[in-house]
Amino acid sequence: MTRLAKGSTIRRDAGLYGYERALARQGLEPVAGVDEAGRGACAGPLVAAAVVLDRQIPGLADSKLLTEKRREECFDLIMARAADVSVVIVPAADCDKMGLHQANIAALRRALWRLEVRPGYVLTDGFPVDGLGVPGLAIWKGDRVSASIAAASVVAKVTRDRLMVRMHEDFPAYDFATHKGYSTPVHQAALRDHGPCDQHRKTYVNVKAAMERSA
Repeated sequence: MTRLAKGSTIRRDAGLYGYERALARQGLEPVAGVDEAGRGACAGPLVAAAVVLDRQIPGLADSKLLTEKRREECFDLIMARAADVSVVIVPAADCDKMGLHQANIAALRRALWRLEVRPGYVLTDGFPVDGLGVPGLAIWKGDRVSASIAAASVVAKVTRDRLMVRMHEDFPAYDFATHKGYSTPVHQAALRDHGPCDQHRKTYVNVKAAMERSA
């Protein structure tokens, strides 16, 4: 990953599109933002998304700061107005096989490579992603300060939430539609009562403990 070009310092009051504007002034557009959803869940897939914006998205913000209704509205706007969007879904079994961090890095790379619009610069949330083939920058809490990353966070979150709601129909005992695979008290109780299902990540400590109890 690289630093921003000289003269591209972002002011704190630059707003959500500040990074994108600064990079455009340096001739480094299009800018792609990449982010993922589901790292902390113990069940369900990891979902990565890459988004290239060429216009502003009304009401866009970090997916964690939006209500479910507003996330859905932003998702629809992004899909309709973004220059390009790609999504990669990594099943729970592959997260176990590869290890979560490696699965996450690979998914972010694949999401970027699947874009039809070739970015001139990549913004990632939190930690650097090597091997992207273009210059980029990791931004701490990037989904709160970069529009491209925020858009990717919305796409990844909404895509994953919809998958978990559908998964609930096959595994109703776990209430995936409510907690989306995260380790809430309700989910922990379901693991104790029923043991893990095929959609649980078997390398997670709480899932391992449930497997041992049900063995």
